[in-house]
Amino acid sequence: MAKGSVVGHLARDLGLNVGDVSARKLRVSAEKQLFTVSAVSGDLLVSDRIDREQICRKRALCELQLETVVDNPLNVFHVHITIQDINDNAPLFKKIYIDLKINEFALRGARFALESALDPDVGINSVDKYQLSPNPHFSLEVRKSPSGSKYPELVLENLLDREEKSFHHLVLTAVDGGDPVRSGTAQIRINVTDANDNPPVFSQEVYKISLRESLPPGSPVLRVEASDRDEGVNAQITFSFRGIEDPSRQAFNLDPISGEIVTGWSLDYESAKGYELDVEASDGGGLTAQCKVVIEILDENDNAPEVTFASSSSSLPEDSEPGTVIALIRIRDRDSGENGDVTCQLQNNVPFKITSSSKNSYKLITAGVLDREQTAEYNITVTATDRGSPPLTTSKTISLLVADVNDNPPVFPHTTYEAYVPENNRPGASIYRVSASDRDLDDNARISYSLLDSSESELPLSSSVSINSHSGDIYAQRSFDYEQFRAFELLVQAQDSGSPPLRANVTVRVFIVDQNDNAPRILYPSLGPDGSALFDTVPRSAEPGYLVSKVVAVDADSGPNAWLAYHVLQASDPGLFSLGLRTGEIRTARALVDGDPARHRLVVAVRDGGQPPLSSTVALHLVFADSLQEALPELDDPSSPTSSQADLQFYLVLALALISVLFLVTVILAIAMRCRRSSKPGVFGCLRPDLYSQAAGPIFPPNYEEGTLPYSYQLCLTSDRTKGEFTFLNPNGHRALGGDIRPDHISTLGPEESAKNLENILNDSALSAQSLQFLIVTLGDTVDQSGREMQ
Repeated sequence: MAKGSVVGHLARDLGLNVGDVSARKLRVSAEKQLFTVSAVSGDLLVSDRIDREQICRKRALCELQLETVVDNPLNVFHVHITIQDINDNAPLFKKIYIDLKINEFALRGARFALESALDPDVGINSVDKYQLSPNPHFSLEVRKSPSGSKYPELVLENLLDREEKSFHHLVLTAVDGGDPVRSGTAQIRINVTDANDNPPVFSQEVYKISLRESLPPGSPVLRVEASDRDEGVNAQITFSFRGIEDPSRQAFNLDPISGEIVTGWSLDYESAKGYELDVEASDGGGLTAQCKVVIEILDENDNAPEVTFASSSSSLPEDSEPGTVIALIRIRDRDSGENGDVTCQLQNNVPFKITSSSKNSYKLITAGVLDREQTAEYNITVTATDRGSPPLTTSKTISLLVADVNDNPPVFPHTTYEAYVPENNRPGASIYRVSASDRDLDDNARISYSLLDSSESELPLSSSVSINSHSGDIYAQRSFDYEQFRAFELLVQAQDSGSPPLRANVTVRVFIVDQNDNAPRILYPSLGPDGSALFDTVPRSAEPGYLVSKVVAVDADSGPNAWLAYHVLQASDPGLFSLGLRTGEIRTARALVDGDPARHRLVVAVRDGGQPPLSSTVALHLVFADSLQEALPELDDPSSPTSSQADLQFYLVLALALISVLFLVTVILAIAMRCRRSSKPGVFGCLRPDLYSQAAGPIFPPNYEEGTLPYSYQLCLTSDRTKGEFTFLNPNGHRALGGDIRPDHISTLGPEESAKNLENILNDSALSAQSLQFLIVTLGDTVDQSGREMQ
């Protein structure tokens, strides 16, 4: 058939439409591409010259087995094509001239074997008959060999007379049975020799023997024997091969004298399963005889199985389902029987298995779940073993890469992170780095970082922190203040670039580390515009250790930065006062002696424990006086820094006076209500009568209550609501308080008069601010009937 001829409608027979031919890559898999599949119609076409005689030689049935393969899904179909013989070869004699020598005494019926004609065709197209040109002496008879082939024999019909005719020329024609009929001819030249009327006779017409294919060259096969009743030269027999093909002639050697046949080369069952040899015995007179030697080759297990991978995949996604076809395996063993029966299996423990699809064809499929993170590549070794003795084995290995899929989310090494950032940090600086890992590959392992907003966070994250999406570096967008925010949390998300992407979150706790950026702030004593306390009074009779005042300070920092220490920077008399290093308490170090000044100035520094330390200072003015009259001259000293603050402190004094008056009225009303409920009036005296005297001036108590303010004052009441008394200190050099009250003595007044006189005192512009403040504080610090201290 010509190239391109249609052999069959393959796609239609397989149930495929025209579109599936190219989409599923319908193709033919064979060792020699004699056929191809049309990509347009899906028909099986002839792609190369087909010569049955070359492909199948003498086999009567010439059948080719092809595999057609389709993808998506991968499948294999087996196609059997029978090559039909046509009469394209004429019979051919190996020799054009056949020379025969026939003794004239040959008897009627003598037979002379002629060489058979060769016709590569088979069946009816092979040699069908022989014809001999007409002649009076010879006829032709066609005989069949044990193998079924035909060969001609020349039969002597009439006796020969060499003197009448010594040479005969005949034409032998071989005709096949094809259509059209083809024929071949050979010239038979017969030389009539003189009397040798007994031809050689073989002991057997047919010799049969079986040989192992592993027989080495030169091994004896058998010996043919022939005898001749003649004597002399006519009885000398020589042996030779007749009409044997060249391969057989090379496979065996024949000793012409002894008739022994030996192997000429190594036999191969896979090349030839048997041989037929024609042996001719010739005597010295030219008479011949023929016999056949039939040799059967026995198969041995001398061929290992052949393993071929067809349509194998080099990579496979790790999420492939079990049963996915990886490769098609074709097994071939040239031996036969059990020697060619092959079993196929896999080596090592791999998640794959082999299933049989047809004879000598297998599929390599997945048998379990693949995980690229555990095993990224498999070397799959397929072992084919035949059942011969001993068995032969062939192994072949293919490599399979497991393609990555995005099945692993990013993973942080820790569930939470802690970052410590010093306050007052530089904006834009990196404060921490988070890092996640992903066991996948390429884009599936490419991680980007982002910050997630949290409704619980008090810190505006968008303006406070940012993160580098590639490196995971967290940057501060602003400077943090420990006193404003001490800690906050960030929720960082890591996301890979797979499809679909996988994510993981981690919490980063950011702690602001305190820096010493706040100086101590002095709460008490209250400071004036120049940073100095107004004043404090100390009784002249104060003993050593007496609590004069206390400096109270705080620091907005924490830890060592807020550990405060109090130091005296400057003192008018360093040995007179002592200062608690940690408490800030100012106490007398010794008793006041004559000659000591009444007014003292202390400059106290409050220093924190930071590095470097920060500090604040306050100046305290201390006045030693046993009475207000003694203290006022010192307080009204124009050189005192407080005299220049009169205008500023006037409003403070006024406010304190009003509060004191309200408190005094409340106390009086409470006492009156309590006295009214009493069953019998009692006599209330002064809690400490030794402090007051109507005849003499006021005397300050020798000891004061230690506290925040170093003052303690007494209120004396009687059971008569109209006889309550206040003890007023009347400073020298000022006008009288009210109508009968003079500034040089103490008057005892009722509550209504006291309030009225207090108002007059407040309106008295001649009284200095320092004296007025001291007076109001004195009035405000009272003690009720029960002796409870009220401030």
